[in-house]
Amino acid sequence: MNKKILLLGSGELGKEFVIAAQRIGQNVIAVDSYENAPAMQVAHGFEVINMLDGAELDRIVAKHQPDFIVPEIEAIRTERFYEYEKQGITVVPSAKAANFTMNRKAIRDLASKDLGLRTANYRYATSAAELQKAVAEVGMPCVVKPLMSSSGKGQSTIKTEADILKAWQYAEEGSRGDIVEVIVEAFVNFNSEITLLTVTQNGNPTLFCAPIGHRQERGDYQESWQPAIVSDKDITEAQEMARKVTESLGGAGLFGVEFFLTDEGVYFSELSPRPHDTGMVTLAGTQNFNEFELHLRAILSLPIFEITLEKTGASAVILATGNSANPTYSGISTVASLPKTDFRIFGKPTSRPYRRMGVVLTYDSLETNIEIITEKAKEAAKLITINL
Repeated sequence: MNKKILLLGSGELGKEFVIAAQRIGQNVIAVDSYENAPAMQVAHGFEVINMLDGAELDRIVAKHQPDFIVPEIEAIRTERFYEYEKQGITVVPSAKAANFTMNRKAIRDLASKDLGLRTANYRYATSAAELQKAVAEVGMPCVVKPLMSSSGKGQSTIKTEADILKAWQYAEEGSRGDIVEVIVEAFVNFNSEITLLTVTQNGNPTLFCAPIGHRQERGDYQESWQPAIVSDKDITEAQEMARKVTESLGGAGLFGVEFFLTDEGVYFSELSPRPHDTGMVTLAGTQNFNEFELHLRAILSLPIFEITLEKTGASAVILATGNSANPTYSGISTVASLPKTDFRIFGKPTSRPYRRMGVVLTYDSLETNIEIITEKAKEAAKLITINL
C-alpha cells in the first residue's frame, strides 16, 4: 500500500506527518513557498511554489498525480480542490472541509447558523470603517482575526476606540490571501480553552483524544498539556459539537477542534482539518498514537480500534527573539540531560521574532499532577536559546 501524498505546506506539523508516513512506506512530495522548509528535509521530493496561484497548483498536481492531497496551511487556492476530487484524487479530509476550514467565515457560519452550535457573537468586516461598525455591534472588548491566517498572525484584542484602526492595520499585515476580511468576535469570558482532537474514519466510528489544554499569547499557543481537566458534562457537549461539525464537513482525517469552557457551557471556537499545533504534546507519548500517526491512518483507511491515554504530558514552544539567516541553538545538552524530557528542533532555515523554532516535551505517569508537568516544560524551554 504505497500511496503518493502531495503535502501542501511544509512546516513543523508537516514534518512530523512526513515522518509518520515514511515509517509505513508512503511517498510524500512536500510543497511550500520557500526551499528547505522543515517537511522538505524528510520528504521524498519537494516543490517550491506560491500555493495561492491556481495554475501553479494545477501544474504540480498534474506533474505528480498524487493519490492524496494533504493541506497543512491556509494560504492555498482551495477552490481548485473540487476539481482534483473530480479527477479521482482524495483531498484530505475533503474538498468541502478544506474550503470551509481554510476560511474562518465559512466554518463559523456552518457551526453557528447551520448547525446551531454555541459560539461567540460575531460580525465580519472588509475595511476599517466596517470594522468600526462591527465593534459597535458586538461591543468591547472584542477579538479581531483575519479570515485567512494561522498561528495568531494578524490577531488582536480591541479594548478602546483607539485600538480599532491599529487592529485593522495589524490584520492586513497578518492576513494570508489576496482578500483582507476579518471576523470580529465578542469576548467570551471563559475559564479555560481546550483542543479536542477528533478523528473521522472511513467506515469506522469517530474517535476523540483526551482533551488538550493550552495557553496562548499573541494568538499563538505557548504551552499545551494533556489531559486537560474537563467535567464529564463539558466533554460530552464538546464531543457532540465536534462530531456534528466534522460529520458535516465529511472525509477522513484528524481535526483540531477548539472550544472555550465557560460557566454557561461549551463554546465552539475554531476548527483545523489537520494536526493541530497544540497537539504536539502527543509527541511526548501521551497516547498510543500521536496526532500525526492518527491523521495518516485515518487518511489511508487503516482502522483505528481505539485511542488510549498512556501518560500525562506537556509541550512548551521555543521561540526566536530576532532575525537570523542561520540560527543556531544553545542549551540543548542541558535539556537532554533532564529526566522525562524531550525536545524537537524544527530545522527552520531562518528566524524572526516570535517564530516557533522548536518545542520541549515533558511527560510522566497518569497519576502525576498536570500542572507540575506543564511547569517543567515551560522551565526547560527557557534553557534553549537561539543564537542570531
